[in-house]
Amino acid sequence: MDLTFAYFFSELTQNPLLLVAVVLTLGVIFVNGWTDAPNAIATCVVTRCMSPRAAILMAAVFNFLGVLLMSMINATVAETITQMVDFGTNSHEAIVALSAALFAIVVWAVLAWCFGIPTSESHALIAGLTGGAIALHGGLSGVNGAEWVKVLYGLVISVVLGFGLGWVMCKIVVLLFRRADRRRTEPVFRAAQIFGAAAMSFMHGAQDGQKFMGVILLSLFLINGQTPEPVAMPVWLMLLCSAVMGIGTSVGGKKIIKSVGMDMVSLEKYQGFSADLAASVSLLISSVFGIPVSTTHAKTTAIMGVGAVKRLSAINFSVVKEMGMTWLLTFPGCGLIGFVMAKLFMWLF
Repeated sequence: MDLTFAYFFSELTQNPLLLVAVVLTLGVIFVNGWTDAPNAIATCVVTRCMSPRAAILMAAVFNFLGVLLMSMINATVAETITQMVDFGTNSHEAIVALSAALFAIVVWAVLAWCFGIPTSESHALIAGLTGGAIALHGGLSGVNGAEWVKVLYGLVISVVLGFGLGWVMCKIVVLLFRRADRRRTEPVFRAAQIFGAAAMSFMHGAQDGQKFMGVILLSLFLINGQTPEPVAMPVWLMLLCSAVMGIGTSVGGKKIIKSVGMDMVSLEKYQGFSADLAASVSLLISSVFGIPVSTTHAKTTAIMGVGAVKRLSAINFSVVKEMGMTWLLTFPGCGLIGFVMAKLFMWLF
């Protein structure tokens, strides 16, 4: 299939349904940068290494670079998303169902933001697409189990690796600097945490940016009645998704920063650095193996792992419980909204 920007623009002008699907996808990318990206910089802000404005601008830049560079190196996460569900060969019904799923994701993400809960747009995306595919086929025949199971792997990896690496990283830092003068280490960990926040922002873009590029590619395949297949990621698509995510990040997300960086665990600079580094490594491993994971899960569990180094009571489990309930509700909740919206959209259009 032709993946040049000229062909893409021509298809947009000729197919209103494709235009709607792409606009909704870009809306989801924007909301992701707005509500999910603040997780990457939460620790850096609350430990006062950077001001919220400076941190948000840095996150916007590194989200952009993460989408662009990782897609050039390894785009298997995007391929997983395009092949996770089957919307059939009827291009009209397929695009309507896909648009409904995307609309459900925006609704879910905005509701979570209103309550300051760092939900996972990654899992909302997967749940919404799955709900739309089930509505279209009237059953599970539209779900590719072999690809969908990677989501379950990702869920376990993000939680186990996030918490485990957070604990290990923080323990190593504590041992290495146990005899150091606290005042002399302050500048070191300030710089280290800025580096960690930049790395976390980069990996957020690398993971989440690819997922949404996969959705736009899926739209192009569906509008032409073709079965999705692995293709080289076009540069114009990388730039488009990178720019929209960067703009979304620049809007900020102070509610999310407060929930992740302040309410859950009281952090010092060395702890913030340990959490950022642990979460970044977890996301890098997942990206290399093409496993779609939640950056929110990786970061929040890394913070919990860091907090557990001192004592488990350092973790505010009431906040953890609230986040956990939101994560558990994301799959059935967003999947149900995607299913209902797909049925409604197919009836209307």
